[in-house]
Amino acid sequence: MDLVDPEDARTRRRITSELKRRFREVNNQIALLSHHVSTQVELRDIDLDCLDFLAQHGPASPSALARRAGVHPSTMTGVIDRLEKGGWVRRQRDDADRRGVLVSARPDAMAEVFRHYEGMNAQLDAVCADYSPAELQVISGFLDRAANAGRQAVEEFSSPG
Repeated sequence: MDLVDPEDARTRRRITSELKRRFREVNNQIALLSHHVSTQVELRDIDLDCLDFLAQHGPASPSALARRAGVHPSTMTGVIDRLEKGGWVRRQRDDADRRGVLVSARPDAMAEVFRHYEGMNAQLDAVCADYSPAELQVISGFLDRAANAGRQAVEEFSSPG
């Protein structure tokens, strides 16, 4: 039976608590940056979030986008309509499901959005330069696990019951 040193347990709780606080701060800063970018490109925050999801993950059905954004499908219809009208996305028939529609980000339009994140990306490059490749792998793994925890929390929050 492993005994946990009470001092180690307190230290772990303190560090974990500080890490969560810093995560909230990073989240706040990214949300503020994204809000400024959405204002610059004349999109609503939710529209920019959906556009970013499409840029990261590729074409998706409207229902998949609605689940990802945590909005009602009828709300997503309005989001997609605005994005299509603005030239940010295009709808296309789903080859796998002839009745279905896939929404995809237009690469030329995404270049405009990415341009607004160049400053942040340069800052992150400078931060990453201070770490070894092995340290970056650990950080990347941690962030991947944290993102999965976030997705699971959203699924649990969104589940009826």
